[in-house]
Amino acid sequence: MTNNLPPAPAATGRAYWLPSLLALLSAALLWAGWPVHPAPLALLLLVAWVPYLLLEERLTQSGASGWKVWRYGYLTLVLWNLLTTYWVSFSTLGGGITAVICNALLMSLPLSAFYHTKKRFGPKLGYLALPIYWIAFEQLHLHWFLTWPWLTLGNGFAQANQLVQWYEYTGFLGGSLWIWVVNLCAFGVIRNEELKVKNEALASSKERQRLAFNSSFLIAALAATLLPIGLSYLIGSRYQEKGETAEVLVIQPNVDPFLEKFEGTPNFIPHDQQLTRLLSLTEQNLTPQTRLVLWPETSLDETYFETTIETYPKIQRLRSFLGQHPGLDLVTGLTTVGQYGPAKEQASPTARFRQDLGYYDLFNAALHLGSATGPLAFYHKSRLVPGVEGVPPWLSMFVIDLGGSAGGLGSQPERSVFQAAPPVLRVAPVICYESVYGDFVGEYVAKGATLIGVITNDGWWSDSPGHSQHLQYATLRAIETRRDVARSANTGISAFINQKGEITQQTGWWVQTTSRATVHLNTELTFYVRHGELLGPACQALAILLLLATAGAAATGRKRVSVGA
Repeated sequence: MTNNLPPAPAATGRAYWLPSLLALLSAALLWAGWPVHPAPLALLLLVAWVPYLLLEERLTQSGASGWKVWRYGYLTLVLWNLLTTYWVSFSTLGGGITAVICNALLMSLPLSAFYHTKKRFGPKLGYLALPIYWIAFEQLHLHWFLTWPWLTLGNGFAQANQLVQWYEYTGFLGGSLWIWVVNLCAFGVIRNEELKVKNEALASSKERQRLAFNSSFLIAALAATLLPIGLSYLIGSRYQEKGETAEVLVIQPNVDPFLEKFEGTPNFIPHDQQLTRLLSLTEQNLTPQTRLVLWPETSLDETYFETTIETYPKIQRLRSFLGQHPGLDLVTGLTTVGQYGPAKEQASPTARFRQDLGYYDLFNAALHLGSATGPLAFYHKSRLVPGVEGVPPWLSMFVIDLGGSAGGLGSQPERSVFQAAPPVLRVAPVICYESVYGDFVGEYVAKGATLIGVITNDGWWSDSPGHSQHLQYATLRAIETRRDVARSANTGISAFINQKGEITQQTGWWVQTTSRATVHLNTELTFYVRHGELLGPACQALAILLLLATAGAAATGRKRVSVGA
């Protein structure tokens, strides 16, 4: 069908700048509501997408192309990414720029899918599809090789986790759904108010209908906002710490990763001296009641072959230390090598080859020593940082070197739990970036973990929101699993978090120190742990159906239902 309508006149003045201002406003609200800003500002997330929804509607009504709508959506996303995660560039400028640009591109996919569904089926199905597409994307972003869930919307309540105690049922994707539902209701209120103003000349009966419709959106917006908050405070007020207790000591050695920690850095501290610092800090702060000591990620950074690890002098020093303190368990980070032999068929997909070693993997690992003579246990970090640790061969040219062994590290398919001396003390060895993943951490707990032990090195991001956001995200894992968290950071912030997500102790930034606390060892499983992630897979299934329907409608030339429908 030929379109005989004249082209829309070019926007001028305020109308020209309005989409840009709305995009900037959405990005600013998302940034202001994000950790680590004051907790009450998290409520801004519940209206942060309204400016974007307004600009999308205005552009669509004016006949703007899909490309133009996408550009303004991308502007919102790239500004949000830049304002919230600029600190990634502190480790490498190129990597930080790439992360901001590429992640914003990926996040624009659900917005594009929303635009096309709305174009083909009208606003009712379009707005219903938007949270489905978004959460489907967030679920994908949790599991593919370029995973970067730092800006999963549900993470935004980490600083104000008293609002989301119901994460023990939904996980953090429930927070993403909450944000979209309230934003859409608030947008509905504004949209219908504008329609009422534009149609004041309607007959009184129709006007009353319009007012009633507008009131229903206002009631829905208030209910969608207040009911989850009220439920959260009710759950939080009734929840009591559960489980037996144990005393845990976390060590923060504060070795500068840029200047001191790794061989080749300007002020490199020899590995023997680094180990001496760790042992001294531990010895000085132990009590007879201490049952577990946590050392940070890559505390032992020399490369240790796992099959011969008992022969290393530093491991023998640790054995000797534990012999002096019976009943004490130690969990530490280290870099290890696992060998597969000369046959490629026995090797993992990430294995490397060297003539004298055969096929082997490098691991960012955790090591558990339970006594002076007992068996050792390893856990290999499995949620690897894209572009730093987890790198497909075709992306190897973009590896970001953060010291140690960068790029293409090995992993393991299943979670491991470290059984400590008191039978009820079972530690989930969560290494750094892994603590951002709700369903992933839940797998440790499903395997019997009674304490989440986070070991990390956050010094790459300097004194920025990065290390603080990372700490706050761990509070959500505590709520989802109802497990205490003990967090040991080389540099960053070491802390203890209770089962309600409250930080009960935390160290300062960039100080050499320790922290000791009595933790509770809960053995009960939350709904989220028992059933895993439900929202994400459900939204992915629905998103596939919606995309197929949208593609089919596009193929048959179906036109958009009127935006005012």
